[in-house]
Amino acid sequence: MRWSLKELYESFEDVAFISDIQSLDVKIEEFVRWVNVSLAEEGDPSKVILRFIRYSEEITAYLSKLSQFASLMSATDARNEMALDYLNQLNMKSTALTQPSVAFQSYLKGLDSLEEIISSSSELKEYSFYLEQIKLKSKYMLSEKEEVAIAKMTMTGSTAWSNLQNKLSSTLMVDVVLNDEKKSLPLPAVRNLAYSEDKEKRLAGYLAEMEAYKKIEESSAAALNGIKGEVVTICDLRGFESPLEETLIKSRMDKETLDAMLTAMKEYLPVFRKYLRRKAELLGYTNGLPFYDLFAPIGEVNMTYTYPQAMDFIIGQFRTFSDRLADFTQHAYDHAWLDVEPREGKRGGAFCANLHGIKESRILSNFSGSFSNMTTLAHELGHAYHGANLIDESVLNSRYPMPIAETASIFCETIVVNAALKSASKEEQLAILESSISDATQVIVDIYSRFLFESALFDQRKNSVISVSKLKELMINAQKEAYGDGLDPVFLHPYMWINKPHYYSAGLNFYNFPYAFGLLFSKGLYAEYLKSGYEFVEQYDTLLNATGKELIADVALRMNVDVRDPQFFRNSLALIEKDIEQFIELSN
Repeated sequence: MRWSLKELYESFEDVAFISDIQSLDVKIEEFVRWVNVSLAEEGDPSKVILRFIRYSEEITAYLSKLSQFASLMSATDARNEMALDYLNQLNMKSTALTQPSVAFQSYLKGLDSLEEIISSSSELKEYSFYLEQIKLKSKYMLSEKEEVAIAKMTMTGSTAWSNLQNKLSSTLMVDVVLNDEKKSLPLPAVRNLAYSEDKEKRLAGYLAEMEAYKKIEESSAAALNGIKGEVVTICDLRGFESPLEETLIKSRMDKETLDAMLTAMKEYLPVFRKYLRRKAELLGYTNGLPFYDLFAPIGEVNMTYTYPQAMDFIIGQFRTFSDRLADFTQHAYDHAWLDVEPREGKRGGAFCANLHGIKESRILSNFSGSFSNMTTLAHELGHAYHGANLIDESVLNSRYPMPIAETASIFCETIVVNAALKSASKEEQLAILESSISDATQVIVDIYSRFLFESALFDQRKNSVISVSKLKELMINAQKEAYGDGLDPVFLHPYMWINKPHYYSAGLNFYNFPYAFGLLFSKGLYAEYLKSGYEFVEQYDTLLNATGKELIADVALRMNVDVRDPQFFRNSLALIEKDIEQFIELSN
């Protein structure tokens, strides 16, 4: 139940680890020196570009392997000070790459015939998308001195604000009354009460959470204003139309695709509200669902698994899709790629780390035997399978954008959930469906509210500092527009802007719509699979392989999918609507 990391390094004292740290320092120094000399000379552009690529690959390989080892060690032992120290060291080393990267962007920007240069070199053709993306982003680049200055100033600007808000929220203790006893609990523990089977605990947690935010609302608002103000200023300086345009470029998604998806999402909001009202009725409410009962459990899933049973079930269902997926998962299980044992010092939640350098992945989860734990494993194994389809690509061609990152994970999770529904009792089917619909509601309806809020936030931050009361008003308005009569207007969540850490990262603006795209793109592909069957499987692997070196619209076209057409997203949402209708039928 614990993973093996020796394939990376044996320990921090490992000779190979120490040697790679030294090699990284030498390579970065050599790289910076080469950039400062070679880019100023009139050399053969194809040779200059290829040499830059080779340096980038070598440095990325060292930096990724070292950072991933330290990060994975820290994930299972938060008290490992050596891991944290090395992570800080490696982050500092990576800042030395800003200047040469900016210099190379300037170099490419000055080339009028990049396409011709690429087409004349068989070696460069492999990196055409990577290079074209650098040149595209160079249009929004400032001078080398300005870019380096911004990189340094963000450390005392947005990064410092982000660290402050993270400390405020992570150390916030909440006074809550449970079973007539007053307790002081960390914020995450109180928020987890929303999943309790006890209605009184859910309400107590919500009321205590609302009260606790008052302690940090002014500080959090100052942090949010500082971060978003910096984003607006830098976007203006670089010539972006808006922070949304910058995010779309980073996401390799065009505005037409975003608009198509939002159009379909808005059309289907009444369907989700119908589900919310039905859930409210089941819980005894007549005026919509109170926010604190969004995650209230409905029905009961008695399905429990040992870890081997869960993996056997997953592998068996994956095999109904393809032997390659099933064999890959069996290999990951047999070779200790997963760490699933809950223990002190290990971080909560789950994630997958794709280790491109050693052509493997590592998956962390906290497995206690529940059905939800099992589907989480399937989800993370999907991420690993995505990585497996990119292992023969250059590391520079293996990075895919956030909107498409959830494709394989949600697809794999869907395979397993649908299989479980077939063998579940009526009560279990109700619980499984409700949990799945609840997740989808978060990704469609709540994500839409967050998109509306952040759009309004940036619009107002252009002209003024936004007060706490105004931030709460913007959040409530966004929730009302998204949830409509599905939620009780008396019990909404005016402080969701404090709770979501993504708002406090200057590099993660609009970290909301990519989740909706990921869900709907994956659901749409699953619908295609149900229609096409076996012939879909090979195309699917080819699609995953292309995610690191194509625009999202081009990746989708490999499956004859037009993501600029709202109908594709309507088809995906229709699958969720079908689940909602089944849930309502089962609950009668």
